[in-house]
Amino acid sequence: MKYIILIAIFFLVLIWSAINPHDYFTWILEVFPGLIAFIILFATRKKFPLTDITYTLILIHCIILFVGGKYTYAEVPLFNTIKEYFGHSRNNYDKIGHVAQGFIPAIIIREIFIRKEVVKRGMWLAVIVVFFCTGISAMYELLEWGVAEMSGEGADAFLGTQGYAWDTQSDMLCAMLGAITSLTLFSKWQDKQINKLNLHP
Repeated sequence: MKYIILIAIFFLVLIWSAINPHDYFTWILEVFPGLIAFIILFATRKKFPLTDITYTLILIHCIILFVGGKYTYAEVPLFNTIKEYFGHSRNNYDKIGHVAQGFIPAIIIREIFIRKEVVKRGMWLAVIVVFFCTGISAMYELLEWGVAEMSGEGADAFLGTQGYAWDTQSDMLCAMLGAITSLTLFSKWQDKQINKLNLHP
């Protein structure tokens, strides 16, 4: 029942985001990772079910992607309001997305590494997960660059740099800090849920 609720929320937000988005090219680019994640998780739900905390965080990440896809990361209304109120020079919703790019994959990777016995629990596991998440962020930045080169001005909304010269570097820093924060907050909670699965504690 709980998984049905998560799936229902996923599709409700996806459908909402698809209704009159900023432009459909950007929408497809932004929501595509969420759709791929859903297909993979649905296909592996019986053979390799994840913990509740991991599924929930993945849903939150998908919602962040869907909101960014609807408005573009540079034009999310709430963050435009925050920008104007605090006198910021840019809409910072994209930084939420890049923190999530480290925060949520850290929990996914940690669970897979523990359950597949890739790395034992401890400090080295945390270090490797943080480096792994930072590497994913760097690869995503390269992907954005590639899309921009191939698509020209059509990819401006996807890039969302908003004229900030250090946008790429700050995005990777956000992902790294997100991963560290996630492991600090949720490792013990995740361990308890992994143990309840009666797999590889």
